[in-house]
Amino acid sequence: MDNLRPLLWLTLAFVLFLMWQAWNQDYGTASQPDTAAEQAEDDPDARPEDVPDAPQFESEADSQAEDAPQVHTLQEPDRRQITVRTDTHEILIDTRGGTLLRADLLQYPRDLQDDPLVPVRLFDHRVRGYVAQSGLTHDRVDDRSMERRAPSHHANFEVDQDRFELGESDDQIEVPLRWTSEDGEIEVIKTYTFTRGSHLIDVHYEIHNRSDSTWSGRQYRQLRHGPTPDRESWWLYTFTGAAYFDGSYERERFESLRDDPIQARIQGGWVAMIQHYFVSAWIPGEDEVNALYARAVPGEVGDEYLIGLHSESRQIAAGETGEFRTRLWVGPKLQDELSEIAQGLELTVDYGMFTFLSKPLFWLLDKIHMVVGNWGWSIVLLTILIKLAFFKLSATSYRSMARMRKVAPKLQALKERYKDDKQRMNQALMDLYKKEKINPLGGCLPILVQIPVFIALYWVLLESVELRQAPWWLWIQDLSSRDPYFILPILMGVSMFVQYKLNPPPMDPVQQKIFMALPFVFTIFFAFFPAGLVLYWFTNNLFSIAQQWYITRKIEGGEDPDKKKE
Repeated sequence: MDNLRPLLWLTLAFVLFLMWQAWNQDYGTASQPDTAAEQAEDDPDARPEDVPDAPQFESEADSQAEDAPQVHTLQEPDRRQITVRTDTHEILIDTRGGTLLRADLLQYPRDLQDDPLVPVRLFDHRVRGYVAQSGLTHDRVDDRSMERRAPSHHANFEVDQDRFELGESDDQIEVPLRWTSEDGEIEVIKTYTFTRGSHLIDVHYEIHNRSDSTWSGRQYRQLRHGPTPDRESWWLYTFTGAAYFDGSYERERFESLRDDPIQARIQGGWVAMIQHYFVSAWIPGEDEVNALYARAVPGEVGDEYLIGLHSESRQIAAGETGEFRTRLWVGPKLQDELSEIAQGLELTVDYGMFTFLSKPLFWLLDKIHMVVGNWGWSIVLLTILIKLAFFKLSATSYRSMARMRKVAPKLQALKERYKDDKQRMNQALMDLYKKEKINPLGGCLPILVQIPVFIALYWVLLESVELRQAPWWLWIQDLSSRDPYFILPILMGVSMFVQYKLNPPPMDPVQQKIFMALPFVFTIFFAFFPAGLVLYWFTNNLFSIAQQWYITRKIEGGEDPDKKKE
């Protein structure tokens, strides 16, 4: 037991956690939905597979629509693409369905070094098949589809201009799209409203029913994503997939939707596609009841994945006007803003199993940043506060190691004396531990208690978009990327080597070689970690070295507070 080292426990537990996390995401069992998706019956009038179907609806008013036109094969209409530019977005909208084909986040450069002027592209219909679709569906009458009574995302809209731009004096900009049924009886105006300084987009449907019968339909909105590419980093795994909130936060790997589609009924909530740092989400009203669905559909180069909401039916009497409203977030995972928009939306910043620790750590980090104005120094100060919180636990650990270091010659002598009798050697070790007031586990347990805090902070630094491309000092201009010159990882490795020298040497020569190699192994390991994580570990090591050196010097000089109490 005397050869156990807190550093080995900490680093080993951390590496094993990362390996488990990555394996579980790639190969873990997919969660099972509460209700399996119903299989649609063969129907010549069935809607396209990527349009949600509505249950048959019959009423006295709708029975007058028996001669409503049958659905026909959808023809490819003349399509235009509209560019909308605000201070936060540059978005490309297709007049076919009003689909958001592309969304550039103008305040978030893709890469500060290589592409500082190229923004992050969230929606991307060409490369990832990632788009936001929405539309209306008419309820079935006498088991007939009423596609031509409501514009799905396959319908062709009209627009007066091809470019909309938020003026310097404007707070909002509206983009109206118009659709009229073939008989001219139903007119729909679909309006996107963009607001200065916001990543939240309002979507409003205004339905004018000029027919002589009641219009009965629903709105739907969905996010569509193609297959995900291979991960860029095995160690720094972040989740890309679908998510939703129905009172609790759930997320689904795309592949699981192929075998286990989801269908449920929820009130309020939201649906989203999430990736590292950024999220898109359809957000209904708090009291609105929707059918939630998530499934795979055939795409151009393989399966694509949908997650969406289909509202309850709404009736608009002949000659009347009705409306639907919804909201769409297209932007970064800004926790403060997301928490104000909808319940649970901030959970898309996924800290994993240690969320209960990560959230207060981020809150504290954010408060420190509000004072110092630099995320790098905020990490340093947070590390110091964490060290102070665990000061007594760490002191217990370091005192135990200092005592082990002091009696190391005696331990080596016992090993040589009883090298052929393990039982007597173990007894002699226990007697020595008792005499010197040494707890063999005293150096390990206090450190193990700190492991959940360390992992929680790891996820804070990895998941928080606020630290993305945040500069620190001198050559570190992006805390979310690796150190370009590997200076921090080297300094961190040196600090680990100094810690190794402060620890009592293992008696086993093989263990000595392993411990000697650890600083070099972890230097290479951390060379590709974000600089913010390496900064935390290096700062933690520096203060640990100072505390351990002070305690070791005191005990080796004969100043042992625990023994003085006796």
